[in-house]
Amino acid sequence: MVQELNSYNQKPVSGGVPKQLVVLLHGYGSNGRDLISLAPYWQDAIPDAIFVSPDAPFPCEMAPASSGGFQWFSLLDRDPAKMLAGAKSAQTVLGIFLDEQLAKYNLSNAELALVGFSQGTMTSLYAGPRRVEKIAGILGYSGALIGGEELGDKSIQKCPIRMIHGEADSVVPVNAYHESRRVLEAKGFDVSGFTTTGLEHSIDGEGVESGAEFLSKIFN
Repeated sequence: MVQELNSYNQKPVSGGVPKQLVVLLHGYGSNGRDLISLAPYWQDAIPDAIFVSPDAPFPCEMAPASSGGFQWFSLLDRDPAKMLAGAKSAQTVLGIFLDEQLAKYNLSNAELALVGFSQGTMTSLYAGPRRVEKIAGILGYSGALIGGEELGDKSIQKCPIRMIHGEADSVVPVNAYHESRRVLEAKGFDVSGFTTTGLEHSIDGEGVESGAEFLSKIFN
């Protein structure tokens, strides 16, 4: 039985029926309430979008149950094979959630964008291109690419991707940005983004503004 994900949402600021769906995937040990806080900064750019931010499916192994922290997959063992297995597991749960949300709002994959932070970016970059139909795009902050060797498969959907990363990130070092971008571009993805001098493992104002521009671009 696949676990049903608790989620938080922000309705379209236009007051109308949702025309786009933005799903925000939080980082390791956080929860959906964290990233839904980005929605107000982007609503003017995409006023007809509904923002949905789910809790990851598993309690965080590194935090007490009472803390309300969740994880998309385990990070106790960073072996590439274990990370890939974890990403695949997260893809299954997330895929069901995305299908449910699209059906709920009568939207298509072309009207879906994924936004991730840290492990949420890893999950977005794994799950997004493996949707049966191409989604509008992926916006990833402070993340890394898992399973890049599979991105040449014919079934892969090459949606636009923007990645933003702090150069002072000690949690996911900035080299992950450069390597992810190198692989994605080599596999034929349209990749944009930048690194920010002095920024640690977080999202700053420039990153938020760039995210608004990217979401507006892919939906218009």
